[in-house]
Amino acid sequence: MSDLVWVPQSCTLPTEERPLRVAEWDALFSERLTSMSRPQPLRLRLDLAGGPGVEERVRDLVARESDCCSFFTFTTTPGEDLIGLDISVDRAHEAVLDALAARTAGAEESP
Repeated sequence: MSDLVWVPQSCTLPTEERPLRVAEWDALFSERLTSMSRPQPLRLRLDLAGGPGVEERVRDLVARESDCCSFFTFTTTPGEDLIGLDISVDRAHEAVLDALAARTAGAEESP
């Protein structure tokens, strides 16, 4: 999924910055993802390994993503060893969540 055709028109992040943002998400997933689930079609649940600065990193990325893609709803649940990240969208953006879930699943399967 190297092309970004799945990024919706409603995203206000400048086009040239989109690959960098996707790379940030990919790095977070590959470094910290411990599990993922899709409890509902419009909701993705991620568990990320905690550690020094991880919660701040997640909150910063979520805040910046919310600024450009207001259709996302992020809920961060800090824990001692895990940080829960719930990502929800409305029905019109289900395909975007599908693409994000696919990227996440790819990171989960990587060594």
